Amino acid sequence: MSGDGPAQQAMAIHSRCPPMPRLPRLASAGIPMHVIQRGNNRLPCFFDDADRIQYRKIVLELLPEFGVELHAYVLMTNHVHLLATAGEAGAMSRFMQSLGRRYVGYINARHRRTGTLWEGRFKSCLVDSESHLLRCYRYVELNPVRAAIVGTPDEYRWSSYQCNGFGRGDPIVCPHDSYLRFGAEAASRQAAYRVFVAQAVSEEELKEIRAYICQERALGRPRFQAEIAAAHGRQASVRPRGRQPRSDRV
Repeated sequence: MSGDGPAQQAMAIHSRCPPMPRLPRLASAGIPMHVIQRGNNRLPCFFDDADRIQYRKIVLELLPEFGVELHAYVLMTNHVHLLATAGEAGAMSRFMQSLGRRYVGYINARHRRTGTLWEGRFKSCLVDSESHLLRCYRYVELNPVRAAIVGTPDEYRWSSYQCNGFGRGDPIVCPHDSYLRFGAEAASRQAAYRVFVAQAVSEEELKEIRAYICQERALGRPRFQAEIAAAHGRQASVRPRGRQPRSDRV
């Protein structure tokens, strides 16, 4: 499967979060983070499969340099989702900055373009590995299905699903302990994960994940949120939802 195609562009499933005051990013060593980076003005950040191959190559080179482990990902036409854990609190930001710079340099040289590629700084939220991490795995890998690009996640080449669901080798993927608890043996673990992903994502779960990453908070149990709030000196749960604009979709 190459790229997203007209269906995704026509449906415009993903739109930007509403502007919010910039706060220090919530980041804690050893706690997974869900990251979204979007092309500027919803324009493509990948123009063909060669671009996706180069992006993955850069990711592979940078992961050990910054002490980051990538658990799940998807490369769409105009944005990326990464679910990763960094060994140091600021390592994920440094990783994304280096990745962004190197990839933009490649894109501008290869496609003879200038100017920005990304829409500002990336969005992120911390994720409770005890309760919500696997839901984010599923959310990330089902992106191409929700965008009506493919019927099932295994049909999409540019995600971690083939690795997590079928054991296909992917050097940029490192399984989280939460994923490994699906089973002691690889085959049974992958089968259980496929069943889990096939349950899809409920509308309420979609809204919850989108709200937390738009507001850049900590997605998880109240106890987890209280610990993050105490560590960072700021609120970790989302503000009351009220009326949600369409622009909060991610």
